Amino acid sequence: MSPKITTELLKQLRQVMKNPRYVQEPVQAYIVPSGDAHQSEYIAPCDCRRAFISGFDGSAGTAIVTEQHAAMWTDGRYFLQAAHQMDSNWTLMKMGLKDTPTQEDWLVSVLPEGSKVGVDPFIIPADQWKRMSKALRSAGHDLVPVKENLIDTIWTDCPQRPCKPLITLDLSYTGVSWRDKIVALRSKMAERKVMWFVVTALDEVAWLFNLRGFDVEYNPVFFAYAVIGMNTIRLFIDGDRMMDPAVREHLQLDSTLEPEFKIQVMPYGSILSELQAVGAGLSPKEKVWLSDKASYALTEAIPKAYRYLTPYTPICIAKAVKNTAETEGMRRAHIKDAVALCELFNWLEKEVPKGTVTEILAADKAEEFRSQQKDFVELSFATISSTGPNGAIIHYKPVPETNRTLSVNEIYLLDSGAQYKDGTTDVTRTMHFGTPSAYEKECFTYVLKGHIAVSAAIFPNGTKGHLLDSFARSALWDCGLDYLHGTGHGVGSFLNVHEGPCGISYKTFADEPLEAGMIVSDEPGYYEDGSFGIRIENVVLVIPAETKYNFKNRGSLTFEPLTLVPIQTKMIDVNLLTEKECNWVNEYHQRCREVVGAELERQGRHEALRWLLRETEPLARVQ
Repeated sequence: MSPKITTELLKQLRQVMKNPRYVQEPVQAYIVPSGDAHQSEYIAPCDCRRAFISGFDGSAGTAIVTEQHAAMWTDGRYFLQAAHQMDSNWTLMKMGLKDTPTQEDWLVSVLPEGSKVGVDPFIIPADQWKRMSKALRSAGHDLVPVKENLIDTIWTDCPQRPCKPLITLDLSYTGVSWRDKIVALRSKMAERKVMWFVVTALDEVAWLFNLRGFDVEYNPVFFAYAVIGMNTIRLFIDGDRMMDPAVREHLQLDSTLEPEFKIQVMPYGSILSELQAVGAGLSPKEKVWLSDKASYALTEAIPKAYRYLTPYTPICIAKAVKNTAETEGMRRAHIKDAVALCELFNWLEKEVPKGTVTEILAADKAEEFRSQQKDFVELSFATISSTGPNGAIIHYKPVPETNRTLSVNEIYLLDSGAQYKDGTTDVTRTMHFGTPSAYEKECFTYVLKGHIAVSAAIFPNGTKGHLLDSFARSALWDCGLDYLHGTGHGVGSFLNVHEGPCGISYKTFADEPLEAGMIVSDEPGYYEDGSFGIRIENVVLVIPAETKYNFKNRGSLTFEPLTLVPIQTKMIDVNLLTEKECNWVNEYHQRCREVVGAELERQGRHEALRWLLRETEPLARVQ
């Protein structure tokens, strides 16, 4: 993985930071966040500005360039990747480690007195702007909005913004019509005496209107905003895709509807001027509801006294709690996904000993098997197919320069998923195609114990996910081991593979309490730099739990695994498992046999069925 040479690009950026054509006053530092104008995690090529300027293309990170320095902040998933992809012009700031300064502290330490720090106001979320502006101001510096993105001024071959066709989802997939979703949203608005609601997140727009798109790879979303009033609906979207008869019929654009359900289609780029008009026309007690993650530019369009900002919108929370149609769809999607992975692992077991399977070939084969399943649309993220030392790079994606051959001597980690019309999958399995060492088995078993501890957890209603994070780490901590990523994230229903507002993480961010119907991942791991990576990930559904007692009538919750793919038993040191843990593995494997076995039989995939039956033989504890 050769680093990108950035000397000339940084020189050009530093020149435009002083050029009056682009900035009202010279800026002494320029911030390049990783998101787009919708604060998306996964972004279109035209929005990959941080990757363009630095070479680092992980999904999370912030670059800051001053006249003398260039620094990159990213989290533990990407320490190794960022170090490989960036040249010596860059300093890697490892977030989460105690000696790493915050962006604000670092800026204060390197900038001359009274400096201006520039950022594109459409790319930075309002809450981040507020926090950063306050910290810089207290040290005598100013955070200033730079109207034209400075990276765009030097990115001569920047790709065009995608504008691809849309697909409509009927009630069999969504369970609720877009009209009923608007009614529910307006009810939440009325409760808070809010007149307008601004939808800025792409997955929230897609979910609200029961539409999906292809503008961002792996995420079935499209570039749009929506502004919902008590009597109006405005959808800001470009291109001729709204001329598609199926879309017009779905949104009833040509029907005679009640005015409050008539959708006004407006140009994507007119959102700022329209919001400014809304803001100018508000009467004293009227409010506009936005996420505090909405961009600073759009938030500022509404006068401060009229803003109602919340960390999570009612759409975000409604989207996270899946209805019956969505949960059934997710179950179907995960069964199909398991069929594809049984096919893959059966194939790998035969082919790896021949020495002909590379990381890229294995990833391509996983996609090939998935694409044979009904309602397959695309992958849900770039497949992490990693063997040996590459497995220690937590979000590794094989490329020709790093592409290793799978062997019977190294651990293989596959983290992959798909978008089906009825659901989104994300599963990690760690395999050995030879004989694992005692140490590899020991580490794998500690990870498995953590995975089981979360999956089998019973906890009261109202519990936040971060309280479960240490369950996943306890067995590792007992031995002085750990991992530098969260334990779980929310998963969309044929939407983003990472979604809020719930998760399981050591970070005590403002996650919402878990509730029945939410879907999260359970994915502890352990990584040894230069040697191997281990991760075991299932997607799980939050369901009510039966308990002996019911303290304060709160009720309890637990998890139902949706992922039904065998966990390789040869990697398990059974003597390290308790009887309860052993039973969990056996019951899980019995479920895989019954559910996935029946589907393999139905699809006539008999060889993969034989593999499944071999891999799910019950564990026997040594007494």
